[in-house]
Amino acid sequence: MNKDKRQRILEILRENNPHPETELNFSSPFELLVAVTLSAQATDVSVNKATNKLFPVANTPEAIYALGVDGLKTYIKTIGLYNNKAVNVIKACGILVEKYHGQVPEDREALESLPGVGRKTANVVLNTAFGWPTIAIDTHIFRVANRTKFAMGKNVDQVEQKMLKVVPAEFMVDVHHWFILHGRYTCLARKPRCGSCLIEDLCEFKEKVYPEG
Repeated sequence: MNKDKRQRILEILRENNPHPETELNFSSPFELLVAVTLSAQATDVSVNKATNKLFPVANTPEAIYALGVDGLKTYIKTIGLYNNKAVNVIKACGILVEKYHGQVPEDREALESLPGVGRKTANVVLNTAFGWPTIAIDTHIFRVANRTKFAMGKNVDQVEQKMLKVVPAEFMVDVHHWFILHGRYTCLARKPRCGSCLIEDLCEFKEKVYPEG
C-alpha cells in the first residue's frame, strides 16, 4: 500500500470519528490501568460491568490494595482469568503505593515493570491517559493492518514498528482507536462487512465479502 492510500484511509477514519475514545470506562490514569489489565482476553463490555461496581468502592491503588486479592475477586469474578488478574492488580497497587506515591508513572519502563502490564497495556495507558503517540497492537489492529495491507507484519511487534513508520504524526495519537473500532464493528475476524466499510475502495484485501442478494 502506498503513502497516498494510507493518508486517505486515515483522513476518512478521522472524518467519521474526529475524537475516538476507548470503550473502557475510566476517569483517571489508574482506573484506565486497572481496566486495561483486566481486559486481556476479555471484552470491554465485561470489564465495564465489573469496574462499574468496583470503582465506586475502590478506585485508587491504596483502596484496591486494601481489598486484598479475595476482596478484589468478588468484583471481577465475571471476567476471564480473574484469579491471575486479581493477584497482578493487587501486586501492582502495592508497587504504585510504595514506589510512585500512588500515582501511575508516565514512563514506559516503569509501567512495564508492573505485574500484568506488558507493552500493549503500557502503550494504551501512555496513549489514552497521557496523550503519547503510541500504538497498542491488539488482535483487531493486527488483523486490520494486515488484511487491508496498511501495515503488514507476522507478529504484533512487526506491525507496531511498521505503523509507527508509516502513520503521519497528525494521526498518531488516534490511529489505534480507529483501527480497534474498525476491527470490532466492520472488519470482523470471521466475516468482514466490506459492503458497509468506509475504506472498502482503498483496502487491498483481495477476498472482499458482500451481502448476498
